[in-house]
Amino acid sequence: QVQLVESGGGLVQAGGSLSLSCAASGRTFSTRAMAWFRRAPGKEREFVAGISWRGVRTYYADSVKGRFTISRDNAKNTVYLQMNNAKPEDTAVYYCSAQKQPFTTVVGPTTEYEYWGQGTQVTVSS
Repeated sequence: QVQLVESGGGLVQAGGSLSLSCAASGRTFSTRAMAWFRRAPGKEREFVAGISWRGVRTYYADSVKGRFTISRDNAKNTVYLQMNNAKPEDTAVYYCSAQKQPFTTVVGPTTEYEYWGQGTQVTVSS
């Protein structure tokens, strides 16, 4: 069982930066691949970025590639999403998620994710 709590959301102007954090609890956190998803108003949940259990392999949605960076610090049980050059279309509730199986390096949008946080709101103004 893994519990996740997101933080760091808020209001940022277009072109600005914002850092999100996901604090995890559970003995097996360091063995699980993680990802960030988001849900914009009136839209379905969208995959944003994923990272393997060791933090070496990453995968980004085309819409954020080159602007967002996912990272993790297993010693702190924390996953991060650094958002640079934010755009109004990035406005959404951002969710942290952990995969069900440990030691996973497949971190794309079709991979099974079992554990979810409550989300943190990110609003990008024009």
